[in-house]
Amino acid sequence: MAAERLVVIGGDAAGMSAASQARRLKGPDELSITAFERGHFTSYSACGIPYWVSGDVEQRDDLIARTPEEHRARAIDLRMRTEVTEIDVAGQRVRALDRDSGETSWTGFDKLVIATGARPVRPALPGMDAAGVHGVQNLDDGQALLDTLDRATGRRAVVIGAGYIGVEMAEAMLKRGFEVTVLNRGEQPMATLDPDMGRLVHDAMDGLGITTVNGAAVTAIRTGADGRAAAVETAGASYPADVVVLGIGVEPETTLARAVGLPVGPHGGLLTDLSMRVVGHDNIWAGGDCVEVLDLVAGRTRHIALGTHANKHGQIIGSNVGGGYGTFPGVVGTAVSKVCDLEIARTGLREKDAHAVGLRFVTATIESTGRAGYYPGARPMTVKMLAEYRTGRLLGVQIVGRDGAAKRVDVAAVALTAGMTVEQMTALDLGYAPPFSPVWDPVLVAARKTVTVLRKAGTA
Repeated sequence: MAAERLVVIGGDAAGMSAASQARRLKGPDELSITAFERGHFTSYSACGIPYWVSGDVEQRDDLIARTPEEHRARAIDLRMRTEVTEIDVAGQRVRALDRDSGETSWTGFDKLVIATGARPVRPALPGMDAAGVHGVQNLDDGQALLDTLDRATGRRAVVIGAGYIGVEMAEAMLKRGFEVTVLNRGEQPMATLDPDMGRLVHDAMDGLGITTVNGAAVTAIRTGADGRAAAVETAGASYPADVVVLGIGVEPETTLARAVGLPVGPHGGLLTDLSMRVVGHDNIWAGGDCVEVLDLVAGRTRHIALGTHANKHGQIIGSNVGGGYGTFPGVVGTAVSKVCDLEIARTGLREKDAHAVGLRFVTATIESTGRAGYYPGARPMTVKMLAEYRTGRLLGVQIVGRDGAAKRVDVAAVALTAGMTVEQMTALDLGYAPPFSPVWDPVLVAARKTVTVLRKAGTA
């Protein structure tokens, strides 16, 4: 009996996790696996690129979890620099282009995994494709940026966008000795936070010497006589630049899927069931940054590009393809980041998210410290909490601080997943010792204050 044929499109987290897990469950005689990756690298940490650029991570290869040779040693036919250009759903085959030789070929499949990831948002503005303008989506992008930094004669960097990537790249440029300006079209940096919490990030960035300009919509990249980026233009000002870094965000890469009518959601990502199977297609799965996932708090799908989810998707897909069983129930939207020693975290809904899904809520914000106030090294921390009006169900938490502030959000993530109320949270048995926490952990202090706000509103 011929082996079943699995084809994987995409050689990073979701795709190769799926291929590897399927191989653990079925040997080459039962399942042949062919994977296509259009780039030069596979199974690497894109999230680590800002820290490689900054110099915190010394070598590019430190970000690579598994090389193509290691995958091939496990009987996975991994074809690098090979881009899938067409999916024939009815004929169960894909057309692939060898980007080095220019040759094309068809490969048949019984089961297909789409893990095409996300593409960086790159506005169609004058000069956006000029030399010296860099995205940071993959390792090739990171190397190109480092090459530009090494050649730069000036020390002025402009970062466009103040989300996770923008803030992390601002730190990287600062550590490289550049004068950094961040142009943010929003009200405050870190739009994944409410503006009052984003303001804390803005103040901290100013304190580090990073100039953040809010309400700055970029209109063009001005180039010099050599064709390289020389300045970033907005409606009201011009910002000189020796290097420009894009941190505007990403969107699902679903060009192939859309071309054959596979279902996509309101955010442009592929829609799947709990097993990560594409809706309406029994033999096609999808995972990683190209899909939408269920927000367990809001009850709607959303697009979240994170390696944590991508690896989980891949494991679940590989289990299902390989004859096992797994499901991905959804997310609560947990994310952490930092700029120098300032830590930033969020999980669940922001105020505008809660409004968008029709939830009534209350908020509470507290100031605390990461350790007992008398213990050396105690640093301030701000925690904001949202709870549903009447029920008291936790809806979201945002944390900005230092000294281990960010990972405290994990307590809230578990509470959100469990559907806990803020009153239930006040009784959580969290670890305490002066070097690690005050007697009342900051998250519990926020929960207590939120309960008080609910009671004053007559809802608890």
